Amino acid sequence: MSRLRLAVIGVGHLGKIHAKLAAGIPEIELVAVVDSRPEAREALAKETGARPVAHFRELIGEIDGAIVATPTVTHFDVASELIRAGVHVFVEKPITPTVREADELVQLARRRQIVLQVGHVERFNPALVSVQDRLQEPKFIEARRQSGYTFRSTDVGVIMDLMIHDIDATLSLVKSPVTSVDAVGISVLGDHEDMVSARLHFASGAVANLIASRASYAPARSMQVLTPTCFASIDFATRKSTIVEPRLDVLQRDFHVNELSDETRTHLRERLFEELLVKSEVPAVESNAIEQEQRDFAEAIRTGREPRVTGADGRDAVAVAELVLESVRQHQWDGANSRRVGHLASPMLPLPMVAAVDEWATDDTVILRRKAG
Repeated sequence: MSRLRLAVIGVGHLGKIHAKLAAGIPEIELVAVVDSRPEAREALAKETGARPVAHFRELIGEIDGAIVATPTVTHFDVASELIRAGVHVFVEKPITPTVREADELVQLARRRQIVLQVGHVERFNPALVSVQDRLQEPKFIEARRQSGYTFRSTDVGVIMDLMIHDIDATLSLVKSPVTSVDAVGISVLGDHEDMVSARLHFASGAVANLIASRASYAPARSMQVLTPTCFASIDFATRKSTIVEPRLDVLQRDFHVNELSDETRTHLRERLFEELLVKSEVPAVESNAIEQEQRDFAEAIRTGREPRVTGADGRDAVAVAELVLESVRQHQWDGANSRRVGHLASPMLPLPMVAAVDEWATDDTVILRRKAG
């Protein structure tokens, strides 16, 4: 079986990781690393044994697939040109900055019968993989993703940078259309939103609360999922998961607290998570999620099957991300007439002062409330 001839395009932080891992996978031949910066591509080429190339067009006809790890705003242009040239594409998340571009890219790959995979790496995280088959028909999901400010990916905000991971993971579990979104966010260090809290409502009745911050002193990558039969706590950072499964009589609503004797109550209180709500740690197979992404990409190309995270999956995540971003933009911080809207909670210019108007009680002696200007 011939090896997949691969190039990594963009050798920033993530591109370097991709290149180093791809160089060690037997079924992949890392042909080249591509970057406009000579020192960056040459240094990585020495480390991986690949050829340093200034532009990916030099490789057309020499590669079967490419990993696109360039800035988000360039994803569409780079990926679409590769697809038209017959090259299979793995594009880092988000697939594109907009749904319009994502739709076009997905349709182009389908017409050309090209594998288009999106780098939503948490789908390959052992913590999620180990429990996802037990999380049928989720009713409530809560996810928290926090990091310090890395000064990378500043061309997009925290929704496309970090929250997109949890949007994709949530969509993969719920499998139901999003019907409405409520969100609020603020900018801290740049021109984009850096902290966002979003609430997603699904046609199935499921609800998901997603919180993302890239200006936090306390890192976190976790998700809790409640289904009709169990509760799961997923820690993406430690790659460990915990499942809580209620006893059968609890699930069937045949457990009646008020009918228990004092002795039984004491016993169950001490052994609550051993007998009544049975808690267990779920063993996860140790693996490198990015390496597994690359192996999945190679296998999809070899066999013709769909990758685990398709271009359409990436498109759906961007569509929901756009809904979250629009809700953030529309948020009024001081009421309907406020100049402070969206993620810029603290405007550069002071707000105009408007004289307040009092509203008096019927006897003209007590102010009921002061009307906002």
